[in-house]
Amino acid sequence: MIDALFLTLSALAIWSGWRVFRVDSMVRASFLLMVSFIAVGLIAVLLAAPYIGIATIFMMAVEMMVMALFMVMFMMNPAGLNPMVMVHQHRFAVVAGIVAFAGLTAAALLSDLPSRPVPESAEVVRALGHELLGPSMLIFETAGVTLLATMIGAVVLSARSGRYGDSDAGSVPPGLTPGGEPAGRKPDDGRGRPHHHGGQ
Repeated sequence: MIDALFLTLSALAIWSGWRVFRVDSMVRASFLLMVSFIAVGLIAVLLAAPYIGIATIFMMAVEMMVMALFMVMFMMNPAGLNPMVMVHQHRFAVVAGIVAFAGLTAAALLSDLPSRPVPESAEVVRALGHELLGPSMLIFETAGVTLLATMIGAVVLSARSGRYGDSDAGSVPPGLTPGGEPAGRKPDDGRGRPHHHGGQ
């Protein structure tokens, strides 16, 4: 059962990682990358590393959700859902991917990894908790406040009302079809009517 679950999660991690570069949306790519990391985290749990596995799941889930949020807020492409090419420099990307895969595979198979099993009676998670809530507390608290300030700043910067007027004044999002009507909310002219821009 454990072997079957390991193989299933491994296949899911590889498939979702491959799909990151095949979908045509940054938001979809973010969620697929989150699925891949969650599968890797669950594999770590199966390998008797529960803290690393659960921490990976929590960290990557939050990181990918924040990334998708930023895509929705700042991309000219509405919500990052319009078709777009996710891979640039195709030949270089393929060669780099093959070289990285071969190098990592060789390192995993040929390295003489140490074997120092942790005693079953050792309270590893408790010791790690004391470290995080002791000497390393300031580092983690600083990182948390910094991430919170970043998210607040992103919301403020993406707000409709800006310092010099409405942030969407004079801007029109691209259409869902070539030459089609602009997608998303359309700015009005102050009298409740949509504001028409030249050439649209």
